Amino acid sequence: MGHGVILRRSLIGAALLALATAPRPARAEEGEIRIGEINSYSALPSFTEPYRKGWQMAVDEINIAGGIDGKKLTVIAKDDAGKPADALTAANELVSRDHVAMLAGGFFSNVGLALSDFAKAHRVFYLAGEPLTDALVWSAGNRYTFRLRPSNYMQAAMLADEAAKLPAKTWASIAPNYEYGQSAVAVFKKLLAARRPDVTWVAEQWPTQGKIDAGPVVQAIAAAKPDAILNVEFGPDLVKLVREGQTRDLFKDRSVVSFLTGEPEYLDPLKDEAPTGWIVTGYPLSGGLHTPENDAFAKAYQARFGEAPRMGSVVGYTLVKSAAAVLRKAGSTDADKLIAAAEGISFDSPFGRAQFRAVDHQSTLGTFTGRTAQQNNRGVMTEFTYRDGAKYLPTEAEAKGMRPAE
Repeated sequence: MGHGVILRRSLIGAALLALATAPRPARAEEGEIRIGEINSYSALPSFTEPYRKGWQMAVDEINIAGGIDGKKLTVIAKDDAGKPADALTAANELVSRDHVAMLAGGFFSNVGLALSDFAKAHRVFYLAGEPLTDALVWSAGNRYTFRLRPSNYMQAAMLADEAAKLPAKTWASIAPNYEYGQSAVAVFKKLLAARRPDVTWVAEQWPTQGKIDAGPVVQAIAAAKPDAILNVEFGPDLVKLVREGQTRDLFKDRSVVSFLTGEPEYLDPLKDEAPTGWIVTGYPLSGGLHTPENDAFAKAYQARFGEAPRMGSVVGYTLVKSAAAVLRKAGSTDADKLIAAAEGISFDSPFGRAQFRAVDHQSTLGTFTGRTAQQNNRGVMTEFTYRDGAKYLPTEAEAKGMRPAE
């Protein structure tokens, strides 16, 4: 079940010991503010490389405009290889050697939870970008951790709205067997049941993340003959699942609801094998999305990198822009002042204005829902609608009740 509390505590203990005994080199240069960024660059480059480009563009825009109250903003990035222990080693180095003002980033949910524990233990501000587990801001939330992307709960609520309209009564799920996949399936089931109490679940498959054996997975789901399938697989595992599922007609005449599959990072690799008609969350890359904020962002990104932005680009860009907003408002790099500044702050994104809620530190940044289709032998997201994250969150009173007392 992801990385449990005991493992996280042991990792944190080792990290703090290393931190206490680490040499203390010179402080960051006068006139410079450093952000320590940690991500799974080698583990999932399809997402993290566009993400890196996004935050690099944001850093340059900020510094060209005068930095943070005249101080240069510097991001020091480290690769965690998708491993919590590597992330904690990186966090130690960034805090003790590089003297960063805050930690940021994270991709996998178990890594995000480890970094959140580290932030709490060492009293350092942590702005999580991609980790989607609800535990990050609720059951395991702490005052030092904030999260940018719409969580599993938020995306599940968006998808459940559409899933509830389907005639399907029997469902099966396929999800990676770690914190993110388990959290996504559990909350989707809960939210769909509230809308459709007649729904039953007849099968579930939990392949190891990054190591799916698609044949047996597809065979097991097909044998259960569900009316609809919930999919939480992504990256190379999604490609294998789709390929095998289409070979065996798993998706023929069957509804599929899928987290993240509308994001170009995961849709592009499918090419002409991309499924059609899936209900997904994502980012509509190919035409149709025209807002002043997204148009300006996409034009600048295209001019700099010679390619259209991906969802990772949006996350990296907005992560640094929101961090800069917090730093400016705080007027300090003290963690307590950063927390006070971040609670309730509004910030700009390619999707419009968003806010970090004071009660649970969850951002109201939204995402898009739509359906997959094929155009020119490649997968695209169509019939899309932007879903404001603020409309898909529990009330502040409910969220407060889900967080541990501090």
